[in-house]
Formats: sequence, structure tokens, C-alpha cells
Amino acid sequence: MAATQAEMSAQAADPDAGLSAAQAAQRLAEDGANALPGGQHRSLLSIAAETVREPMFLLLLAAGTLYLVFGDLQEGLTLFGFVVVTVALTLYQEGRTERAIEALRNLTSPRALVIRDGQPQRIAGRDVVRGDLLKLSEGDRVAADALLVSADGVRADESLLTGEAVPVGKRVARPDELPAATRPGDTARMPPGGDELPGVYAGTLIVQGHALARVTATGARSEIGRIGTALGTVENERSPLQKQTARLVRNLALLALALSLALVLVHGLTKGDWLQALLAGIALAMAMLPEEYPVVLTVFPALGARRLSKEGVLTRRINAIETLGATTVLCSDKTGTLTENRMTVTHLAAGGVGLADRLALDAVPEGRLPEPFHSLVEVAILASVVDPFDPMEKAFHRLGQRFLADTEHLHGDWRLVQTYALSPELRAMSHVWAAAGDGAQTVAAKGAPEAVMDLCHLDEAQKAHIAGVVDELAAEGLRVLAVARGSFAGQEWPANEHDFDFAFIGLLGLADPVRPQVPAAVAECRAAGIRVVMITGDYPATARAVAQQAGLATGAGEVLSGEEIAALDDAALRERLAGVNVCARIAPEQKLRIVQALKARGDIVAMTGDGVNDAPALRAAHVGVAMGGRGTDVARESASLVLIDDDFAAIVAAVRLGRRIFDNLRKAMSYILAVHVPIAGVAMLPVLFGWPALLYPMHIALLELIIDPACSIAFENEPAERDVMRRPPRDAAAPLFGGATLWLALVQGLGVLAAVMGAYAWAAPRIPEPEARAFAFATLVVGNLALILSNRSASRSLWATLRTPNRTLWGVVGLAFALLLAALYAPWAVGVLRFAPLPLDELAAACGLGLLSVLWFEGIKWVRWRA
Repeated sequence: MAATQAEMSAQAADPDAGLSAAQAAQRLAEDGANALPGGQHRSLLSIAAETVREPMFLLLLAAGTLYLVFGDLQEGLTLFGFVVVTVALTLYQEGRTERAIEALRNLTSPRALVIRDGQPQRIAGRDVVRGDLLKLSEGDRVAADALLVSADGVRADESLLTGEAVPVGKRVARPDELPAATRPGDTARMPPGGDELPGVYAGTLIVQGHALARVTATGARSEIGRIGTALGTVENERSPLQKQTARLVRNLALLALALSLALVLVHGLTKGDWLQALLAGIALAMAMLPEEYPVVLTVFPALGARRLSKEGVLTRRINAIETLGATTVLCSDKTGTLTENRMTVTHLAAGGVGLADRLALDAVPEGRLPEPFHSLVEVAILASVVDPFDPMEKAFHRLGQRFLADTEHLHGDWRLVQTYALSPELRAMSHVWAAAGDGAQTVAAKGAPEAVMDLCHLDEAQKAHIAGVVDELAAEGLRVLAVARGSFAGQEWPANEHDFDFAFIGLLGLADPVRPQVPAAVAECRAAGIRVVMITGDYPATARAVAQQAGLATGAGEVLSGEEIAALDDAALRERLAGVNVCARIAPEQKLRIVQALKARGDIVAMTGDGVNDAPALRAAHVGVAMGGRGTDVARESASLVLIDDDFAAIVAAVRLGRRIFDNLRKAMSYILAVHVPIAGVAMLPVLFGWPALLYPMHIALLELIIDPACSIAFENEPAERDVMRRPPRDAAAPLFGGATLWLALVQGLGVLAAVMGAYAWAAPRIPEPEARAFAFATLVVGNLALILSNRSASRSLWATLRTPNRTLWGVVGLAFALLLAALYAPWAVGVLRFAPLPLDELAAACGLGLLSVLWFEGIKWVRWRA
């Protein structure tokens, strides 16, 4: 208890102190994780319970029960053994998928910036504890209930808790209010709602300003925990692909039911053996039920999202993976995505409105900045945040330390008394500073050159002269900012910056190099039929220069400015965007119009964004991509994908992987339908032909041990096709599995069915019935494996795919051959499956017929290749 009292005293004495790592760990153990009850985690037990309720397993259980009821103990126990094995396989597959989803849920959960051990640290929101010091900025989602210990113009959207859409202002907590942050257990409640309260609340949004806040309550003890609202769970809406597949499965299930009932009646009435009729009907139903489809639709996106995370892309909405491969336009921010977001001041222009003094800093010795530029650098630093996060402001501070460290132009003893934030109406910010004495206060402004010129009330000739210098710097690919200086006496500061008397000081040009991997990534997009559109707030000349460095084609008329967009109606904007690759001087809210115009043209749009105002555009895009490094919580919550390192090349890698996932999903679904055709046919046709039954439920269960891993893990591990990024995007409106793809799968299956029925017809007169059944079964298994190998590629031959590495697939093939050999030659299995051991020459013949069953499809691929 003494240690706790000491902590309380220390925090009361220094409200800006953060916890130590040891204190945080202790409080996490005491209070538990900062998480709300609930969630969607599925245990192995719940997965097993869901599995045994599936129709396939119910049919297996029914068949096993029938065998036991009628005294066939060995076959009944064998089927129940298959049930156990299949459940175990399903648990492995679903467990692996669930682990992947859980890992993604953890990766994409909200993050919080806290002060611990005196240093800012970004941690998972669930690890925030009572007493932590949160650093909050515009666009942040508050991780826990907290009291403000310092604040600058903070306003919060608390509509999640209060229903009130208007943001409310916040004040710093009084000293007597702060000890609540250090007391364990419930504290006096300070409910949300109303202006000028000191508390911020978990789940609410900071829409303006920045602050430090001491956490008072986490998890279920927070305001949102009290009302039991669960946030941040993975969305469950069904995608178009899931809906399409559900219809296909439903139709096949109804067909299976009808044909199974008909088969039972035909078999029972013609042969009088109703037990065998029931077993034949169950076998047909098992053969026709494509129960692998739901597994595939779960496994592929989840494991695909796990693969994306290894490429530096987190998936917040798994259904977005469907859309990645169809993307036709990729709208990307310039700063930090195409460029490194590593700003360096390289050019200065000083001397007031005349800008008579120009300097390229690469030629200036360390610490030898000419005097005319001192005031320019001084004002740029004064107009920046003291402890900056923005790369441009960091560059100004580095410039000051490099050249002004031993001069009177750095003011560590000055006090910031008023701030004016950047706004959509005025792209400039101002700081009011008070010196150590009682003299006049200094006002420093920086921002877009046109905004600063406006603050300085310059005439048109002066503006034109400065704009010419700005264009010269912008043509070199530099981002250009202007600074101005003023003074003010008294404490009654004006409501807006225009009322200060500013003098124009000069311009600073900042270089932000294009990432080395971007030109190759842009070229890859072009080869893949994806148009890259760069969107930036910079000047058109800067945007054009950077676009050329990035490999984007830019001509004289291919830069669209924000002013032009404002003057265009929606129809004209759609037409204009047809030939534009660069949009410059774009306000965040104009991104939404760009997305809507591109969508109206029929494009599938991926859009990047990082700010609060980017959220509508990210939501409107087919695939919203938020920045993980510099992005706000609101942007990340609105997006489908989050870039860990804000790297454009990672988006292109995600598109490549999205196409691979989609290709492999189509291959798996084609294989599933194709392989069910011969199995269903072999279960039904012999009865109609008056032949002995070839497949019983235990044969279907054995085949499922091959089919399940083949479709769910072997195809998922298949490498990308060689031309995956050399073909145009797929039609998003076209079904994944329909039309020619569906019919081709059916015809593939019919080819294997013909081979199996032909094999039995050839074998039946020559060898005894058990051997003939074994001969047909071996042909079916090898035909199944041939279907797997043939469906690995729609263009390359089966023989060519043998050289493509996929260890998982070869494991499945090896398992299939081991099961086949065990079924044909293990005495116990031979008896249960009603087989007889096949001579080696007959086995070789069956294997040959199985391979021949897909030769015609290989011929089609050869003809396509020749064409």
C-alpha cells in the first residue's frame, strides 16, 4: 500500500509524468485488459459443436447408425471412425483459420499513444491501464476514460455516448479532480455531455486540438463499458461471393435431396433391399453435398489476410480481399505513400515580399547560415509545434539546431499563449508567443503561400511575384511553405488570424524523396491494367515533378487542380478524370468527389487516406487504404486495409496477393464442383444401370479425407500465376464461379465420370466384383488427383505445373496415394470397403485411366496457348 501511496503523491505532484513499465504491468494485472466483454472468439469446442451439426456429418452418423442397427458392427464403427477423423481435420482447418482471424483482430485493434518511462510509446488499446498518460491529437479515438492534464483547443465528438452530434469543448482538470486517476476501483462518475468538462471517454473522437490525459477507468469500468456497448468487432456482413455460393450450395442440396429420395425408391422397388437403398441414398447425398464451399470461403480470405499482414498490409474487413483483384484505379496520396515522408529543407527564399535572397542549403557549411535567412528559420520554428510529430515541422527544428543553435533566434524560454489551427478555409496556422519580459507578443504564421499572402494582405502584383518564385521551387519537386511575422500587445487576442498585422518573411522549400521502389510498383500497376492517380495538396508544379519521378505519365493537361474540381459539376468531373493521373491542391473533402466520380465511370477504386477528413472518401471507395504510421484512428476505422509502413509498394503487393487469392479461390471452387460430379455419378448410375453399387458411405468418407485438404489448404498455398500482374483487372460484376467456369468444371467432372464408369465396364467381365469395385475406385482417386493437378493453372499444362513448388499439395497427393494403397491392400480395410487386392498391372491400368480422364482438358489449354 505504501508503494501505491507514493505513486499517488508523485503523480499529483507532476501531472505530466507517465507510469513506469513496472507500474503499468502491475495495474494491468490488477484491473485486467482494457477491453469490453464479448467478442467473436470461437473455441475448439464451439467449432466441434458447429461441425457435427453439418449435413455431411449428420449423414455419416445416420449411415453408421444404420450399420450398427442392422448388426454390421465393423462397417458401423468404421464410419464412426471416419467421423472422428473428419472432425479432427475440420478442427485443424477451422482452428488455423480462427487463429489467423484472432491475430488480425489483435493487429487491427485500436492503438494508443502513452507516456511510459518518460517516453512516448504506441501500444495496443487493450494494454492501457488506469493512471496512464495518453497523448491525444485530432483524429484519435480515445482508448479509455481520462481527465485532461493539458489541452490546446480540444473538442470531442461524444455522440457515441450521448447521441449529440455537435462536438463539445474540453478544459484542463483542476488539481482536486486529478487524484481520481490514481484511485483503484470505482470513482466518482463524471458523465459525458456538455461543454467545458475535463473528461474524455473511451470510444469518443478527438475532432480538434491536442492534449495529455490521465486515464481514470478502463474496460468495463469506463462509461462505454457501463452501458455494455461492444465496439471493434470484425464485421459479419455477407459478401457477394458468399451470397452467390450460398445459392449454389442451396440449389445443389435440394437437388441432392430429390435425387437421393428418387434413388432410394428406385433401388428399393426394383431390388427389394431397402437397407441397401437407404445406404445408396445416403451415399448419393454425401456425394452431392458441396460442404467444402463454406470451408473454402472461410479459410482462403482469413489465411489470405494473414499473408497480407506479412506484406505490411492489415485487413480490417476481410471481404475487401475479394475486391482487390478487380481494382482498376488506385488513388494514392503523395506525401508518405509515394514519397518517404522524410522532409528536408533544401531551399530558402528571404527578404520579404521581394524575396531578393535565395539559398540552396546543400552548398552551405554547417553552422554558417547567412544572416538574411536567420529570421526566416526563426519564424518557421515559432510557427511549429514545440515537440513536433509532423515531418515538415521536424525539418524546421532540425534546420534550427543545425544553423541557429548558438544564436539569439531560438527561444526556449518563451511561452506559447495562443494558437490558431489550420482549417479548410485557411491553410495556415499561427502561434502567439510571450517573451520572458512583459513586452509585445510575437505572432508567427506558416502555411500555404497563398494563405500566408492573404494574411499579409498583399496586392496582386506582390502576390504574382511571390507565386512566380513558388512555381520555380515547385518545379523542382519541392513542397513550398511561406512564413510571416507579426506582433500583438495585451491578452484580448482576435478571433481569427486576419486581424493580426503580419509582415511577409519568405519561403521554405522542402524535399521529400520518392521511395526507391515506387517507379517499379507504378510500372507493375500499368502492366496490370491499373491506373495510378496521385492526389496531393501540393502545387501543380510540385505534383508534376514528383509524378515524373514516380513514373506517372504527365503531360501539360494531365494535372487537375482543386480549383478546377470546385468549378466542375459531377458529369464534367467524370469526363475530366478519364485522362488525369495527377490531382493537385486537393482539399481532403474533394477526395470524396473524386471517388464518387470514378465509381460513376464504372471504375473499381482503391483510395488512400490518413486524416479525419479522408474518412468519407475511404468509406466510399471500394477499397479504403489507411496509413498505419501517420494515419488517424478515424481513417483506420473507415478503411478496409491499413498500411503498416505507409508504403505504396505494399498496396501493389496487396493487389498482387489479392489476385492470387482470387485465382486460387476460383481454382478450388472449380475443383470442388468437378470432383463431386464423378462421385455423385458413380453413386447413382450403377443403380440405374442395374450394376452392383460401387460407392457406399464409407467410400465417400474416405474420398472426403482427400478432397477437404486439397481444396482448403493445397490450393490456398498455390503460388501466383506468372501473368497475375500482366493481365487486366477482372470484371467485378462477373461472378467468381459461373458461366464458362462453372460449365468447364462440370465437363471436367463428366470426363472423370466417363473414365470411371468405362473402367468398371471394362473390368467387370474380366475380374471378380470386389476387384472391379477396387479398380473403379482406384481410377476415381487418381482422376481426383489429376483434377487437382489440372486445376492448378488455367493456362499452363499439367506437366508444366509439376515444376511449380507447392509442398502442401504434394503432401495431399502423398496422403491420397497412401490412403489408396491402404484401402486396396490392408486386409482390414479391404474387407470393410468390399474390395479385393488389385494386381499391380490392374493398379497401373487404373492409374493410367485416371490420368487419361483429364487429357482432353489439357488439350484445350494447349489450343488456348497456341492461340
